[in-house]
Amino acid sequence: MKLRFILVTLSLLAFFSVSIGGYLYYTSLRNAAFVEADRNASARINAIHRNVLTFLSESVKPAKVLSGMAPLVRALEEPDAAHLDEANAILDYFTSAIDASVCYLMDRSGRTIASSNRNAPDSFVGLNFSFRPYFQKAMDGTPFTYLALGTTSDLRGAYYGHPIYGHQGITPIGVSVIKVAIDSIEQKIGLSEEDIVLITDPQGVIFITNQRPWLLQLAWKQPEQTIETIRRHRQFGDGPFRWIGLRRIGDHIVMDGADIQYLSYRKPLDGFDGWDIVYLRNRKAIVQTVVEPLIRMSGPIILIVSLLVAVSVFVLYQEASKELVRRKQVEKALEESTARYRNLYHQTPAMLHSIDSAGRMLSVSDYWLEAMEYRREDVIGKPLTGFLTPASRHYAEQIVIPQFFRSGFCKDIPYTFVTASGRNIEVLLSAIAERNDRGEIIRSLTVSIDVTERNRAVKALQEAQEELKSHSRKLEIEVARRTREISGILKYSSNIIYLKDRGNRYRLVNARFESIFGLSSKTIVGKVDADVLPEAIAARFSRMDQIVLDSAEPSQHEETFQVFENTMTFLIVTFPLFDDQATVTGLCSILTDVTEAKKMQDQYRRLSAGILESQERERAAIARELHDELGQVLTALRMDAVWLRNRLKNVDTDASLRAESMCASIEANIQEIRSIALRLRPRVLDDLGLVDALEWFTTDFERRTGIACIFQHDEPLQAIDNALSTAAYRIVQEALTNVARHARATFAEVNLGLHGGVLHLCVSDNGVGFDAGHLHDHIGLGIAGMMERASLVGGAIEITSSESEGSRIAFTAPLFVDETHQPHRKDIG
Repeated sequence: MKLRFILVTLSLLAFFSVSIGGYLYYTSLRNAAFVEADRNASARINAIHRNVLTFLSESVKPAKVLSGMAPLVRALEEPDAAHLDEANAILDYFTSAIDASVCYLMDRSGRTIASSNRNAPDSFVGLNFSFRPYFQKAMDGTPFTYLALGTTSDLRGAYYGHPIYGHQGITPIGVSVIKVAIDSIEQKIGLSEEDIVLITDPQGVIFITNQRPWLLQLAWKQPEQTIETIRRHRQFGDGPFRWIGLRRIGDHIVMDGADIQYLSYRKPLDGFDGWDIVYLRNRKAIVQTVVEPLIRMSGPIILIVSLLVAVSVFVLYQEASKELVRRKQVEKALEESTARYRNLYHQTPAMLHSIDSAGRMLSVSDYWLEAMEYRREDVIGKPLTGFLTPASRHYAEQIVIPQFFRSGFCKDIPYTFVTASGRNIEVLLSAIAERNDRGEIIRSLTVSIDVTERNRAVKALQEAQEELKSHSRKLEIEVARRTREISGILKYSSNIIYLKDRGNRYRLVNARFESIFGLSSKTIVGKVDADVLPEAIAARFSRMDQIVLDSAEPSQHEETFQVFENTMTFLIVTFPLFDDQATVTGLCSILTDVTEAKKMQDQYRRLSAGILESQERERAAIARELHDELGQVLTALRMDAVWLRNRLKNVDTDASLRAESMCASIEANIQEIRSIALRLRPRVLDDLGLVDALEWFTTDFERRTGIACIFQHDEPLQAIDNALSTAAYRIVQEALTNVARHARATFAEVNLGLHGGVLHLCVSDNGVGFDAGHLHDHIGLGIAGMMERASLVGGAIEITSSESEGSRIAFTAPLFVDETHQPHRKDIG
């Protein structure tokens, strides 16, 4: 071991000596390279600064000379065609002479009136550049050089604006401008590809550079409001002005988006407030100028020395390793055995600990510490009994520990440990003893199994069993009570009740079922209808119940049966029964005996029919009396009044006029009497039938109310029973009366037709309507009377209406009725 240490130490010393010497030599060379780079960079940025200022100032004097040319002054004072041609010639000459991009002339409003590019597609003539600072400064009397992107040509340029004064020479009358392309300036100042040169405005916009992708982008990251200000000034177009990724990480060091570091040198551009020239040198390239020569000179020497040292160390190490291999193998086997034991001890999911002969803790497993919530230093050396409840402590000290140190063994001892947080853990403890050479017990190896949750589960199970027994007893009592209630309902209910299974077999019938059909439940349960009921009744029961079982929907209907010698009518409600999975398991049917109610209903219908028939006879009688008796009297009075008028015409003019008035009044009363008689019972209904009666009534309704009314009917219509005609007429009469009183309609329509032996009558209007869902609120509108008349002739009324959309009343009734005004139809059952 010592030999290897010495060899490794000597090797490391040799290596470190060579490495430190090389590093110091390399560092001195690198520092010298950076000093030389700083000197070259300062000279380079000064040269670039001189060249840029020289070329930017070349056009200052020509701009001044151009502004003093007389043709330009005349063109501004008298902008006619001749003067503008002279100005354009001067501008063309200057553009060619100084190699400018364009020269142009602007009037006092900023509009370009002459330009050397007047014939080009992007001509400036007619364009207004008053927003440009070079125009604004020049109009204030100050010549101004402005660097910007052309709004028309979209090319970078240096703009030289100079004021032009008229003959009075007080204020400028226009501005002459020379634009020189920046591309030509970049070529003249000589930017090499190995250098990175940026000329930026105060906001960091790169205006001149030898890195073409960076043109008109942001050198430094700017907030959004600054970028918006750049767009608003329109100096460099609309952007998008993206940040190229440069960020400062030191006084003279910047890093780009690719994490390449550069030495940074900045110099303000004189005469352009806020503009800077930034010169960047790649640090890696500078270092490379040092590394490459160093590697060429010292690389072979270092390689040879390293090989010699390595060979020497290898030979010596091989000799020393032979002795060390055996020792390492033994140590490794011992370490692996110790690691396996330690890992088994600490990772076993059980609480392991050891105590000495005095009962003090010698070791504990990680699982023991985790379960007991202690740190190891709080446990080692402490008595085991200090971690037990008082009862368990007494049991351990008096019985278990003395017995263990006598026998060296114990198993499944119930203890209760107390954790650091005060929580109790119930365990079953088992232990074996470890003895010395003399057979004395020196320590224990103990395993404690946590049975807290198991004991809780056993206790909870016992409590649950007791609770389940109590709940079962309560449930049995509740079931018995409910059973008595249901049995009472089934036994004493006046309705027939039965239950069937999915196969239409009886499961239960009540006492009423047994008494009505003369059967006992014992003979019914488990049978189908055909087995226990008369054939006609069984067929109808089976058919109706099967429909409910198949559709899984409840059903309600009336049925009339011949039970022995009694005809009985039942209201039958049948509904399906479901299990927990919503599957139909059977049905329940409740039959309510409505025989007496149906008889009372028939009596009521006959009574109502008699009352309405009596009303119609009374109306007819009153109408005849009004027409025949009172009408004849009024006619006689009218004849006497006419005779009296004629006799007094030449004798007494006033009396003759009074007689004339009497004639008109009697005539009006005659017409009113006729109208009343017709409304009470139109003779046309008895003499000509329903169609002519409705034709007359709708015409009279339109005349009296001013509401347009159309009557349409099928052709031809066969004879209609008198009772049905009267009911239809009265329904139309009531419906149109409601239209006149409540609908505020301008149009009504009556349609009459016969289809398949059924009379169809419809009255509709375009009035305000009402909410048909609350029909009971409008029962005072005569609707009840119409429904009563429809019912008496075996028909029905359907009313549809909604607010602001009018109303529609549809009456349907079978055409042929018997002498009791009941339709010929089969029983409902």
